[in-house]
Amino acid sequence: MTETRPDPEPPHHVGHRDRLRARFRDAGGEALPDYELLELLLFRSVPRRDVKPLAKALIKRFGSFAEVLAAPVARLREVDGVGETITIDLKVVEAAARRLTRGSIAKRPVLSSWGQVIEYCRSAMAFAEREHFRVLFLDKRNALIADEEQQRGTVDHTPVYPREVVKRALELSASAIILVHNHPSGDPTPSSVDVRMTKEIATIAKSLGIALHDHIVVGRDGHASLRGLRLLEA
Repeated sequence: MTETRPDPEPPHHVGHRDRLRARFRDAGGEALPDYELLELLLFRSVPRRDVKPLAKALIKRFGSFAEVLAAPVARLREVDGVGETITIDLKVVEAAARRLTRGSIAKRPVLSSWGQVIEYCRSAMAFAEREHFRVLFLDKRNALIADEEQQRGTVDHTPVYPREVVKRALELSASAIILVHNHPSGDPTPSSVDVRMTKEIATIAKSLGIALHDHIVVGRDGHASLRGLRLLEA
């Protein structure tokens, strides 16, 4: 007589995936901690393995969901279990998030949607490991014409050439500009060099009929506005 054996239990992570998807469906992403939201993303990259340990390892290494997405590919690959498929999927989501936030300001006067502008700048630069300097070029209605990265630097310095910034504004027929750069240290407090460079660009731009609305410094710990800090003349 042949003994009938019960069907093997499915792996624990199979039921976990269903439960986590159900929680996301019913409560939305805001109800999930960072590592669980990252798990949901990793489900698509790794279809047949428990990804909770990997999600927690990534959050522990980089600090948050946003920082995992923004981490350089080389650093992501240093984490055991992260290969090309995972890094590509993470970078696709990062690019989609940036495109989404950029779309929120693309056809609107940026001065009336300032919160979205800050969100876009932070999503694009706050978690970068090196300084990036970019310029938002605006038309006479203060709508965005172009968003261009002008320079990349080191962990604490980016060379900025004020006349090149203004020259590019003239090429685009921009009526106003907003300067943006990041502090990889996390602290967005403007340095004396930031203030001096901003004033130099403002002076050159003003002489050519171009307004400098603000210089925003972003970091992991928030952002700073030189105009808000009264470091930029009205």
